[in-house]
Amino acid sequence: MSESEVLTRVESGVGRITLNRPKALHALNRGMCEAMTAALLAWRADEAVKSVLIDHSGERGFCAGGDIRMIAESGAGDASEAKAFFLSEYRLNHLMFEYPKPITAIVDGIVMGGGVGISEPAEVRIATERTTYAMPETGIGLFPDVGGGWFLSRLPGQTGVWLALTGARLKAADTVFLGIHSHYLPTDALEAFKAILAADPAHPADVADGLEADPGEAPVEAHLEAIDRLFAFDTVEEIFAALEADGSEWALAQRAILRTKSPQSMKVTLRQLRTGATLASFADNMAMEYRLGGRVVRSHDFQEGVRAVIVDKDNTPDWSPADLSGVTDAMVEALFAPLPEGEEWSPLA
Repeated sequence: MSESEVLTRVESGVGRITLNRPKALHALNRGMCEAMTAALLAWRADEAVKSVLIDHSGERGFCAGGDIRMIAESGAGDASEAKAFFLSEYRLNHLMFEYPKPITAIVDGIVMGGGVGISEPAEVRIATERTTYAMPETGIGLFPDVGGGWFLSRLPGQTGVWLALTGARLKAADTVFLGIHSHYLPTDALEAFKAILAADPAHPADVADGLEADPGEAPVEAHLEAIDRLFAFDTVEEIFAALEADGSEWALAQRAILRTKSPQSMKVTLRQLRTGATLASFADNMAMEYRLGGRVVRSHDFQEGVRAVIVDKDNTPDWSPADLSGVTDAMVEALFAPLPEGEEWSPLA
C-alpha cells in the first residue's frame, strides 16, 4: 500500500518524512508524492512543527529517481498516467521550494532524478560518504526535470550544463564544493544530528553547521576552467566542436560520453537549462518542464532509452534521429510549445 512507502510523523517539533520503498531504492511514484504533499500541507500552518526532515529507511540509497517503468508504459500510450505523476511530483517540488519552514534532506546514498527534486529545494542538504549524485536523464532519452532547469543552471559556471549533458556522477566532496549539497556529515554523525535537532527543531542549519566535517578535496575543481570554456555554448554542436578542438584527454573523454547520449535529449536539455537560467520563478520553470515531460515520454528516444538501460539492459539504445544534425530546431521548439488552455501545469494553492 502506498501509505507504507512513505512514513510521516511529528517528533519533538520536527515533521519527519521517511521514504520507505527500499527494494526500489525509494524511487518515487504518485502515491509517495501525494503522501509527502499531504504531510507538508498539514504541517505548514501547524505551530507545533518547527522544521521538516526527509530521510530514508535502509542503507541502499536516498532516492534513485521516479518510477521510470510506469512512466515509459504510460508514454507508450496516451501518457495520461505519466502526466498525472508529473503534475503531482512537480507540485511537491514547488511546495518544498516555497515552504515557509526549514526543510532538511539527508541525502545518504544514491540521489538521482526525482531524489534530486525532493532534496534540492531543502534549505539543509546533507551529503555523506555514501552519497552519489547524478542527473543521468540524457542517457535514457529524457531531460533533467524536477527543477533541473532551475537548479543546474544556477550552479557555478557551466558545471550544471556539464552535469546535465554527461550525467556525470559526483561524490560528496564535489557536491558540497559546487553547492549542490550544503553540508557533509559522515554517517556516524547522523544520529547526533537528529538528536540535537530534536532539542532545537527550528534551526537545522545551525545544527548541521556544528557537526559538519570536511569531505576532502573536490576532484571537479581541477576541471572547472575546462568546463566553463567548453560547455559555454548555446548549441550542442558547438560544445562537441569545442571538445574536439581542445583535444585533451579529459575533453575527449567527455565527448565520448556525449556520443552515447540521445541527440534529441541533449538539445532539449541544453535549451532547458539556458531557458531556466532566465526565468523569474521556480513555478515558471516547473511549467516549462511539465510541457516537456508529457511530450518527451511519448518520444522514440525515451521509449528506446528505457528499453536499453532499464528493461533489456543491453545499453545499446538506437537513437532516432541518430545524430545531432537530424534534430531540427523545429522539433525542439515543438516540445517546448505551450499546452492547450486548461492543460498547463499550476502550483498548489
